[in-house]
Amino acid sequence: MPCPHYSISVVSRGSGQSVMAAASYCLGQKLYSDHDGEWKYPHSSPQRVRYIEVMLPPNAPAEYADRQALWNAVDEAEKRADAQTARRFVITLPKELTYEQNLSLIRAYCQEQFVSKGMICDLYYHDEHDGNPHVHLLVTMRAMDEQGRWLPKTRTAYVLDENGERIRGTTGRWLRERIETVDWNDQKYAEIWRHEWEVAQNKALEDAGRPERIDMRSYERQGITDLEPQIHLGPEAASLERKGIPTTRGERNREFKRVNVLIASLQKTIAALCEWLQGIKETLSRHETISNPDNYNLGEVLLSYL
Repeated sequence: MPCPHYSISVVSRGSGQSVMAAASYCLGQKLYSDHDGEWKYPHSSPQRVRYIEVMLPPNAPAEYADRQALWNAVDEAEKRADAQTARRFVITLPKELTYEQNLSLIRAYCQEQFVSKGMICDLYYHDEHDGNPHVHLLVTMRAMDEQGRWLPKTRTAYVLDENGERIRGTTGRWLRERIETVDWNDQKYAEIWRHEWEVAQNKALEDAGRPERIDMRSYERQGITDLEPQIHLGPEAASLERKGIPTTRGERNREFKRVNVLIASLQKTIAALCEWLQGIKETLSRHETISNPDNYNLGEVLLSYL
């Protein structure tokens, strides 16, 4: 079945993170950070990178198609030491689809959900031919004007009463509030983006003639309480597992798989037994009125059903 892994995080200087380092890791090549004045090394193999693209909205400068120029420009625009520089996605692609089908799927998704809204999307398609094709996305968080200049993330405005009049605070000054320039940081989008990925993925599977379907909801939200969700391995554990070296996280996932397979098998057996018993019940109901009880043989009736 397709894997529903879809993680969203933020690259934040406040957490000691560098957007150029994140891009270098995804690319598998070193990139130079003007902000830090140093090269960022990927500590990862470029062989896993199958496709890369910086997807630009129409108003973005053409030079931002070069990711080093893009993320250096983002770093320059962010002045705060704790600035959030990019939104990061890790999305598993359905292994049931071909490379070409998956690439078309993820590009269309990024165009619709991010680029068409004014965000720049730096896309990295990873595939080590281990049954785990996936993409890393780095998406800009600051909007641009029509000339491709970065806009402030927030602006301030006067707080108004129900009559549209400004309100004074206890100090006598007019009250002001901070307003987001765009609503991309609203938590509702985590739900929207995940749902739209479910819709796009299922349509792609259907168009490819595949029977599999994905549900991006957690087991809890699906009302499934008897199956254990697997945990995300993370890059280090995943790398060790690919080399055949067992990890604690890998062992936990294998145990979860064994338990879930057993539960699914038991559920299938119980469903078959319920169907069998229902059949017996229906067979007996057809023989409730017996015209000649002396010739009635319950065993034969049951055997006739079996």
